[in-house]
Order: sequence, then C-alpha cells, then structure tokens
Amino acid sequence: MIEIRKLSIDDSYDIYNFLQELPKEENGFNNRVNGMSFLEFKEWLLKKYDEEIQEGLVDGWRVPSTTYYLIVDGKPAGIGNIRHFLTDALRIEGGHIGYAVSPNYRNKGYGKEFLKLMLIEAKKLGISKVLVTAYIDNLASQKVAIANGGVITDRDEKRVRIWIDN
Repeated sequence: MIEIRKLSIDDSYDIYNFLQELPKEENGFNNRVNGMSFLEFKEWLLKKYDEEIQEGLVDGWRVPSTTYYLIVDGKPAGIGNIRHFLTDALRIEGGHIGYAVSPNYRNKGYGKEFLKLMLIEAKKLGISKVLVTAYIDNLASQKVAIANGGVITDRDEKRVRIWIDN
C-alpha cells in the first residue's frame, strides 16, 4: 500500500531512522536531519511544523511549506515538501514541490506515485499550476514530473523547470 502522511511533531524513530539513511544532499534535495541526534530531530520537527503555519516570508527566502512522507507498506520511503507559494528565487531553484525517495525504493514507480499524491495536496492548498525544478542531469526526476502531466518550459545550465497544470 502506498500513501503519504503529513509530518507530525509526534514523529518518532521510524522517521528518524529513515532520514538517517537518506543522503544528506542529493540532486538538490537537502536532508538536514541526516547526522542529527534524536533530540535535534525532535527540534527540527517543531521548526518544520512552524513552517506550515507561518504566514509570508521568513528571511526573504523560506515560505510556508508542508512536509509529507511517502509510506510504502507501512514504512517511510520518501520525504517531500510543498511550498505554498513561490518567490523569485524559488521560481529559479526549488519550485513548489521538492522530494526525495530512498535509494531502496527507486526505479519502482514510487517517485511517480509520490508526486501524484503531493499534487493532490497542492491542489487542496489552492495551487493550480505547480512548478517542479530538476537538475539537467537528473533525468529520473524529469521523467517523474512529465509522467504527472508536466511540461518543460525553461532550462538553464543547471536546471530544467517543469510546470504541471493541477
């Protein structure tokens, strides 16, 4: 069974252990929990929760966002964020949705399903046109976005920008 679950301040060792196994940085996704103690993880959960309920910009960069976990057969397999709106910087790098799937779950269609489920949540937030950005050489992420109705509209030397009508 595949589902997504919203981050909770009550998340515990299953999520913590998953995030320790997920690379610290890969293809533009930063896993800040990798290397944290469990106590630091619990503090991170509170910060991530606060990001969802904040209004407007923080430090000109961070916007309200909601974090979800991809759950496959009851086990965490991915993590992703939906940014509630874009800044000029996020239009270049980051987009509305960023996510990572555990190496153990890649090349099995889970990324496609994860993005599909996150698009449903983005629609509930009123986001009718979703931007996903991917590194030029990250063909897997590009394919996932295109499989979910995305169209590459722009590229530079580092990234492609893919818009999905939602």
